[in-house]
Formats: sequence, structure tokens, C-alpha cells
Amino acid sequence: MKVFNLGDIVEMKKIHPCGSKNWEIIRLGADIKIKCLGCGRIVMLPRIKFDSGVRKIIKNNALNKESILKKEE
Repeated sequence: MKVFNLGDIVEMKKIHPCGSKNWEIIRLGADIKIKCLGCGRIVMLPRIKFDSGVRKIIKNNALNKESILKKEE
């Protein structure tokens, strides 16, 4: 199972009708909410369908998450 973070930019296998393949993760849980970077459409998918549809992670937001946690301490 791949690990995803809020704010990650992922490339999906299928092209959105607007022509973009890139999506930003805006909610994590049993369902994952993603936002199209081409037109701004928001879609919610079950995690299983999302995992099978992701081709690659373009921008990983894990470094930003770690730096935010260190600033809070």
C-alpha cells in the first residue's frame, strides 16, 4: 500500500475530460478527495479505486508535513 499525504500531486491513469492527468490530494481517509489541477473539479473516490488509479506521485508533500510538525514543537 502506498503512503499519500495531504497536498501531494499525483498523476492518474485516466485523463480527466478537461485534458489534465494531475490531481492534488485534499482529503485522506477511507475515501480520498482529489482536486483536478486543470479545471478545479473535486472528486471523492474510495481508497481502493484511488490506489489502483494512481500512476505516480509527481510532488510528495511529506517534507512539508515534517517541517510543520517540527515548528509546532
